[in-house]
Amino acid sequence: MKLNDLMPNDGAKKSRKRVGHGIAAGQGKTCGRGTKGQNSRRGSGGKLYRQGGNLPFYRRLPFIRGEGFTPPNRVEFNEVNLNQLAKFEANAVVDHEALVEAGLVSKPQNPVVILGRGEISVPLKVQVVRVSKKAREKIEAAGGSVEIVTGQN
Repeated sequence: MKLNDLMPNDGAKKSRKRVGHGIAAGQGKTCGRGTKGQNSRRGSGGKLYRQGGNLPFYRRLPFIRGEGFTPPNRVEFNEVNLNQLAKFEANAVVDHEALVEAGLVSKPQNPVVILGRGEISVPLKVQVVRVSKKAREKIEAAGGSVEIVTGQN
């Protein structure tokens, strides 16, 4: 057997239908598309994302999702600034319960983060889940201490 003897099986190769070659060819004139109308025209498949008058899916997505993606297990913090801690007395322990009792926390089930806006003059013992770097510096400069507590809500 030689390379020039190789042939595909009968029926494996089928020549394409040549449309528009006269009425005798079977698919002449309108080429099997019928007359007039959207589907008789060239390029009638439409644009890839066209949905016939509906707002396309890719433009509906931000509204369907609610303005972007929100991680399902994110942690939402109660933010408390240093100027709000002025109501505590010197050497007081400022933890989650004390902040809830003072009314500085809007959602008691969420953990607390101390942020650095404002000044603090009295030493406090702060025990929360998270403290910003500037807040930690200001608390320690006033003579207080910062303790990071884990597993607290």
